[in-house]
Amino acid sequence: MTKRIRQSTVAAVTVLLAATACSAQQSPAPGEAAGLRATAGEAGRGAGGIAADKARAFTLVAAGDVLPHSSVIDRAAADAGGLGYDFGPMLKGAAPVVSRADLAICHMETVYGQDGGPYTGYPSFKSPPEVAQGLRATGFDSCSTASNHTLDDGAGGIDRTLAALDKEGIAHAGSARSAAEAARPTLLKAGPGRHAAKVAHLAYTYGTNDIPLPEGRPWAVNLIDEQKIVADARAARKAGADVVAVSLHWGTEWQDEPDEKQLTLGRRLTAATSEGRPDIDLILGTHAHVPQAYEKVNGTWVIYGMGDQIAGAMINYQGAQDPRGNQSSIGRFTFEPPARPGKRWTVKKAEFVPQWYDTTAGRVVSLNAAIDEGAGHHREVRDRIRDIVLGRGAAEDGLTMGK
Repeated sequence: MTKRIRQSTVAAVTVLLAATACSAQQSPAPGEAAGLRATAGEAGRGAGGIAADKARAFTLVAAGDVLPHSSVIDRAAADAGGLGYDFGPMLKGAAPVVSRADLAICHMETVYGQDGGPYTGYPSFKSPPEVAQGLRATGFDSCSTASNHTLDDGAGGIDRTLAALDKEGIAHAGSARSAAEAARPTLLKAGPGRHAAKVAHLAYTYGTNDIPLPEGRPWAVNLIDEQKIVADARAARKAGADVVAVSLHWGTEWQDEPDEKQLTLGRRLTAATSEGRPDIDLILGTHAHVPQAYEKVNGTWVIYGMGDQIAGAMINYQGAQDPRGNQSSIGRFTFEPPARPGKRWTVKKAEFVPQWYDTTAGRVVSLNAAIDEGAGHHREVRDRIRDIVLGRGAAEDGLTMGK
């Protein structure tokens, strides 16, 4: 796996809301970097966890569903030359955007199987653990893991997936191996040095394909519940989060427009405030398989759906192969610190980057970059994604198309 150098150091953080000096000496739990544990003193300072006069702007990017169908797994096997699986080459087209951000978030829709397999695609997914290596090589720092496929292989699938992400140094939110892990907000550092901003990453799914939660593990997957999401966001803020980003696996598959449940929940979540400050700073949507709009709601950016970043040739509900299932966008948001302690970090620049997964080549294509290099046949796909993303007036609120 190639390594890259970036400004931010990112790790999941264990935070107890009633943190004490004694508890700060406890051994870290799985997935936790002890050096980033927030203390009660830090949580009360300035703009969340850092002093406002020391805070620096940072850029956050988020990408759509990673959904390894059997054809995607076969492509990774071919790219590895018969020695396991290599997902790095297929993701290489996204790396320039992902790796240059201070903080990069993915959506890992499937769970991982045992080393050596067997691995399966639709309808019950078990992906090679090497997916995590490809995500790390691309530059992702955290992944949401709450989806309708999180329980495809029961508790074992969750355990293996989170262990593989931990091994690669990728934080995660949305599923858990223990009640304690489920109760902790995932805190990430975004930016250089000790004055880096703290970003909470929370994740939830609308359901699990009617698969019941594992016996004795009601906390295994976060399900969408408005009151719980707001409570978790407020807890993360108390734990030191400067910015709270919420990943939501929601919406109606194959529908370009956000459905009424998305619109209603988006309005209600972005309206939640504490002490005059919004509880949630960014909503990142996945699940619909097609790109959906970005919209500024109550002053907060909502991505209703980013589409599938990686997926095989997709078949829609009419039984036809649908190219929309391989179109997506990356959201890129530059946050700047507040002028005064305790106020909101604001998005000073909002962008989207259109992408396409070429199922024949098995490669993510950054469409604007490809067009710049002379691939004019990508223009129609790029323009369609742009029109969908801007379909709810986001351009008027400052959203622009990036590269």
